[in-house]
Amino acid sequence: MFGDVSLWHYALVAAVAFVAGVAGGVTGYGPGLLMPPILLPIIGAEAVVPVIAVSSMLSNTSRLIAFRRAFDPRRAALLVASSLPTAALGAYGYTRLSGAGVSVVIGMVLMLAIPTRHGLARVKGHLAGSGLAVAGAGFGLLMGGTAGTGVVLLSILLAAGLNGAAVIATDAGISLVLGAVKVGVFQAAGTLPLASWVLAVLIGVAATPGVFLAKRLVGTLSEGAHLRVLDGVVILGGLALIVQGVRALMA
Repeated sequence: MFGDVSLWHYALVAAVAFVAGVAGGVTGYGPGLLMPPILLPIIGAEAVVPVIAVSSMLSNTSRLIAFRRAFDPRRAALLVASSLPTAALGAYGYTRLSGAGVSVVIGMVLMLAIPTRHGLARVKGHLAGSGLAVAGAGFGLLMGGTAGTGVVLLSILLAAGLNGAAVIATDAGISLVLGAVKVGVFQAAGTLPLASWVLAVLIGVAATPGVFLAKRLVGTLSEGAHLRVLDGVVILGGLALIVQGVRALMA
């Protein structure tokens, strides 16, 4: 196990993972954005993205099962084909960063993901073919090397004309395939010790009930209000990570 992680830490991580599971089931993203600010001070910057990569495979499997009837195989296949190579490249690049550098990169991605989502949302229904493939390649690079990029994929799918449960299901299917590649790279690089697998499984298991609860909530909650709250949490978390990383770099 991680040396300084107590039972209280595991309980806190499980509780946040459940909330993140609900958020992910309702909006299509959540765990990758909400977990880094909690995990970073507990397990260190280098372990955050590998742990979330494993746990996300479990939560994405749950989302895909819960919303499987709305899955869009055509758009999913195009995005997987264009993003798979860059996701592997991004994951390899992550293994070459220092802990402080990782903190800054994750924080910047969290901050930039919000305006990116809003920007892509304005072109809803106009992204297809080569444009969708280019967007997928860019997403793959971000997804491979950081956490919290689910908002970018969500925005790409919205811009491609998907909505509602189709976004959630297709996002989960794409993320599941790319996540497997990402985990493989991290495992080969030695950044996924047994302790990381244990914590990742805990997160995935704790998030799963939240996903199926979210299925009941979809259509009954105000998505706009929920997105505004989550955006605020993401911005605060991203700022905290950037400050922490900059301090470490200057020390």
